[in-house]
Amino acid sequence: MAFRFLRCLLFVALTTRTSADDGPVTFVSELSSKPAQKLSKYGWYGNVRLYRFQVPEETAVARWLFTVTKGHSFHCGQHNVSIYIQYGAPPVINPTGTVFPNSTLWSPCLSLILLVTSNNSTTFNLSNPAPGDWYIGAHLPEDDGRIEQKGFPSCSYFFQPQLSIRRAVDTPILQQGTFLQQTAAPVRPARLKLYVPEFASSLSVSVADCSSAEGADSGNCSLVLKLGSTSLQHRPVAVNCSGIGCSATLSHPPWDTWLRVVVESSLDNRTVTFSIISNYTVGCKPKSVGLKADGGVINLRGNRSDSNSTSAGNSSVMTDAVALSNESASLFTPLSACVWSIPVLYEEVDVLSLRFTPATGPNVSVTDAHPTLLTYPLYTQATGGTLNLQLTLNTTNATLKNSSSVVACLSPWAPVLELNHSQPCRTALFGGYSVHVNASDPKAVVRLPFPQSATWYLTLQLTCNSSDCGNTSLVSVVPEVFISACVEDCGTYGECRLLRSYSYLYAACVCKAGRSGWGCTDNSTAQSYRRQLTATLLLTLSNLSFLPAIVVALKRCYITEASVYLFTMFFSTFYHACDQPGVAVMCIMDYDALQYCDFLGSVCSIWVTILCMARIRDVFKYTLFMLGVLLIAMSMQLDRKGLWNLLVPVLCAILCMVTAWVYRGVQRRHCYPPSWKRWVLFLIPGALCALIGVCLYIFTETEDNYYYTHSLWHILVASCVVFLLPPKEKNREVLGWSRGWSWSRSPRVCGYTLCQSDKEELYTVTGATGH
Repeated sequence: MAFRFLRCLLFVALTTRTSADDGPVTFVSELSSKPAQKLSKYGWYGNVRLYRFQVPEETAVARWLFTVTKGHSFHCGQHNVSIYIQYGAPPVINPTGTVFPNSTLWSPCLSLILLVTSNNSTTFNLSNPAPGDWYIGAHLPEDDGRIEQKGFPSCSYFFQPQLSIRRAVDTPILQQGTFLQQTAAPVRPARLKLYVPEFASSLSVSVADCSSAEGADSGNCSLVLKLGSTSLQHRPVAVNCSGIGCSATLSHPPWDTWLRVVVESSLDNRTVTFSIISNYTVGCKPKSVGLKADGGVINLRGNRSDSNSTSAGNSSVMTDAVALSNESASLFTPLSACVWSIPVLYEEVDVLSLRFTPATGPNVSVTDAHPTLLTYPLYTQATGGTLNLQLTLNTTNATLKNSSSVVACLSPWAPVLELNHSQPCRTALFGGYSVHVNASDPKAVVRLPFPQSATWYLTLQLTCNSSDCGNTSLVSVVPEVFISACVEDCGTYGECRLLRSYSYLYAACVCKAGRSGWGCTDNSTAQSYRRQLTATLLLTLSNLSFLPAIVVALKRCYITEASVYLFTMFFSTFYHACDQPGVAVMCIMDYDALQYCDFLGSVCSIWVTILCMARIRDVFKYTLFMLGVLLIAMSMQLDRKGLWNLLVPVLCAILCMVTAWVYRGVQRRHCYPPSWKRWVLFLIPGALCALIGVCLYIFTETEDNYYYTHSLWHILVASCVVFLLPPKEKNREVLGWSRGWSWSRSPRVCGYTLCQSDKEELYTVTGATGH
């Protein structure tokens, strides 16, 4: 309630302040902010912090404030924060200069570099922004490959974007064929909007009857007429007016949308009065669009089932294509003689998985007389994937001449209805993507990562170099349009991961074995198979260094400790065999289960070893064993890679060991352990192995040297256990039972425990003799 009240106060205050300065148009301001997120070094798209902002209609100015703050007090030097801004879809970035997959097209977005020393901020202003979703991405420079252990202090930076907008609430509407009187000043341009209906082929806006209020230069407009909004990749169409009027014409304007019209005055301190009018032309408007009421749905279902059972290749003959076009004429109504429209089925298969199927079946008839049009609406939920277009020419019974080809144009917001070799695949305000197929190249593929949220149009037409295509005036093609999460599922050396920014879902590839790029197809730094096999063998076979520790534990009658070491060796071996990034991989069970068991066994091995060194009574020792294992298992489930999962058990075990040693030393009035050989030959070397291993594990591991530094960590930890395990207790037999255990048929029982103390029995006999 407080937020709404504050927003209402802000609305009233800004309305009162701005309405006096902006003439008939009233402006209000709105603010929006996103929570700060910790920035990461760029290694793949998952390291980018993504934000989504909604810019409403009729926004005059949008102002972003980007703030970067340090999350610590120690000095980390200067870092560059890369910021990306994109309209309609998340930004497609390539900060490392990798190679994109074949047939993958993308447009660079606006990028800003913010130099961070302590707390820095920067702003970005945009006039007349396009309404809809705007996406902001930010990350630190490229990852250097060093593996940082979770929980250790490191340089951290937090990024927070804020958006403030100024929008008009009563923008005048420019009606079709109706003059509207307006005024424009240098600081107060005239703002209007007009609606462009569907099937409009051209739009013209004209300015006339310019006059200045001051009377000077009454015959010179000195106006700038702008049509459209700013989306960074595309700018509005601007026309400089001279004389008493001017006109701006848009060929293929965006369909079914509101178009912004801004008229600015270039005269200093002068207000210009003018008349403005708009006209649009509908070149191909249908009498009716869609299915007929009589049996259309039944026929549609039949075509749908046929399309699922028919392959997308050259499965239909040319006669089927002609029959299909005749049958479609009874089911669907064409727009007119100048374009043929085919309805498209929209099927949501899975998250970021959509499939579009022509209602008449997979094969689409294309002629040279008029273009064929298919419509594909893409909503915001689909922009986080990849738009795929695969066009296949059906050459079963129809052959194209070398000079003939099927040209296709995929464009957003409006179609291009005039396709030929000279006509570019571009609408008035947005660019398109052109492909073609012919007899020598019957298949074409286009992939668009993070497509813009809009209605996309695919126009198909048969073109020939000569005016007549001869006998081949009708061909059949198979247009396959679908949304996939990643490009070709990231290939063999990648994994497609679903990412989330609040409620928005998107997908990206994380690459393995040195591969990189948007689809993990860049092999410039790829690991060879020999290196992958070497890494797998080192990381797995290095765990065999636990065998001496297991043998020593068994020889000294530490059965429980030996079991823990065997558990650790087994699961560490197969976890690293499953954790490899390349093709030299073997997983005996679920990866998550192997990782959990490996981490649990590693910490438990350290726990039982230090408690064994304390030489406390078996009852207390095994109680601590079980209690520690249960608590470690719980903490591993909460945060598997947390630093405290290792430090807390180690510190508690060391505290128990030091307490027991100090107690024995005070009781015996001698340093414990008493033998200097035990210190020099076992304890000190074991402690050095542990210290070196921890330093390697924490400070030196990188992605490049991981396979041999981590293997050395395995060897050092296993060697540490061999040195630190205490010698065999004197009252302990081969199977680990205390000497007080008797194999006779009737052992002495004291409550629930076996009487094992020889001192207590001797004291009892002596006491009886004294009496």
